[in-house]
Amino acid sequence: MNCYCGTNNTYENCCGIYHKNGGKTETAVQLMRSRYSAFVLANGDYLMQTHHKSTRPLKEKKAIVRWAKSVQWLKLEVLESTLDTVKFNAYFLENGTADVIREDSKFVRENNTWFYLGLNTN
Repeated sequence: MNCYCGTNNTYENCCGIYHKNGGKTETAVQLMRSRYSAFVLANGDYLMQTHHKSTRPLKEKKAIVRWAKSVQWLKLEVLESTLDTVKFNAYFLENGTADVIREDSKFVRENNTWFYLGLNTN
């Protein structure tokens, strides 16, 4: 089975590596893909760990996990990326209705580790 993030690799040879190593990715795109897979798996610890401390929604962790479990994730579509931004669509079913998260995300690299910062406002 291909990884949840849509690559042709297995989960174990793709996002599973990053889920095990604490999010040590080489690029922002890899981190974004691994975070999508973490949503599919409702892995709240990984989502918090890879969210930058300045914008990390710790108080919302349980709600995020509950929502991630309540929807059926369909696919991830990476539209465009730069060194520190990723535009993507994440498709899901919620209560039988198809929906999409369209996001232009900003990432930051600190101490050789990428973190999700939030929406790109530039």
